[in-house]
Amino acid sequence: MNSRIAVVPGSFDPPTLGHLDVIRRAAALYDQLHVLVVHNPEKEAMLPIAQRLALLEQAISDEQIAGDVVVSSWSVGLLVDYATDVGAGVLVKGIRSQVDVAYETPMAIVNRHLAHVETVFLLPDPAHALVSSSLVRQVAALGGDVSPFVPEAVARFLDRGGDARAADPQTDADSMDDRG
Repeated sequence: MNSRIAVVPGSFDPPTLGHLDVIRRAAALYDQLHVLVVHNPEKEAMLPIAQRLALLEQAISDEQIAGDVVVSSWSVGLLVDYATDVGAGVLVKGIRSQVDVAYETPMAIVNRHLAHVETVFLLPDPAHALVSSSLVRQVAALGGDVSPFVPEAVARFLDRGGDARAADPQTDADSMDDRG
């Protein structure tokens, strides 16, 4: 396994500015970064995996995150199986609080034991330290403005009630043209 290839796993339901902060910084640290949308059976998803993939790809493009960044999904098997399949030696996790540390540490130890995959914790930019997908889902469900917490493509998508076309800037341009 290569310690210059890393995986940033998450549910990304929806992607937040905190996620993009971790992705941007991890992309600068590693030669190749796999952003992996994972299915978490313990959580009820708001968005289907395909939509989360599309929103992440759009946000990474919009934010001009440099580097070799691959966006994909994984729903079967262990996370370390995916890491092994792509030759990654590192998992990168964003840590916001002591609660995250307590949750992630046992998994990091097991992952190292199972596949010799290391886990690197990145602390958040203070501007995003309290942002979570759960919080964004709650605010969106109550009709609140999520734009301070999510990439522009995600905000457009949620503002339109989840219209899949909302993540596509070309659709926005076409809509403007149709109004004459």
